[in-house]
Amino acid sequence: MVGDQLNQFKEKGLRELRRLFWIFAYLWVLLGLFALHKSIILNLPDPFYHQGFAVINALVLAKVIYFAEAFNVADNLKSRPLVYPITYRSAVFSLMLILFHLIEEVLAGAWHGKPITDSLATSGAGSAKEILVFGLIMFVALMPFFALREIARDIGDDRLFEQFFVRRSTYAPLQSQ
Repeated sequence: MVGDQLNQFKEKGLRELRRLFWIFAYLWVLLGLFALHKSIILNLPDPFYHQGFAVINALVLAKVIYFAEAFNVADNLKSRPLVYPITYRSAVFSLMLILFHLIEEVLAGAWHGKPITDSLATSGAGSAKEILVFGLIMFVALMPFFALREIARDIGDDRLFEQFFVRRSTYAPLQSQ
C-alpha cells in the first residue's frame, strides 16, 4: 500500500516536472533568441553574455506560468472558444515578460554601477515604443505555446506529448452524408 502511494507520488512528480521542463524549454529558446539578437544588434563582444539572464528569466517565468496554471490564473475563459483563452493568456503573460525584461535591465545596470534610468536608456528597453514592440513580439510568440497548453488541457498532456514525440495516429475525417 505504501509502495503504491510512493509510486503514484513519484509518477505525479515526474509528470509535473515534465510539464515544468517544457514550459522552461519554450521560454528559454524564446528568451535566448532575444538575448542573442540583442547582443548582435548592440555589437557586444560576447554574443552569449546575456544567455545567463535568459536561463534565469526562463526558470523564473516557467515557475510563474506553472504555478499560475496550478492556481487557475486566466482560466475564466477556458469554456470559451480557444481563441479567447489563448489570446488572453498570451496578453497577461507578455505583460509579465515585459516586467521581467525591465527588471533584468535594471539589475544588469546595477551590476555595472549604472543608475536605473541609464541602464534602461542604454539597454534598448528605454523608449515606450521599444517596450511596446517587445511586448507585441512576446504576445505573438506566446500564442503557439498557450495554444498547445489549451489543446493539452482538452486532450490531455500525455496524449499531446505522444502526438508530438511518440507516435502519430491517423486522422480519419468524418464522412459527410
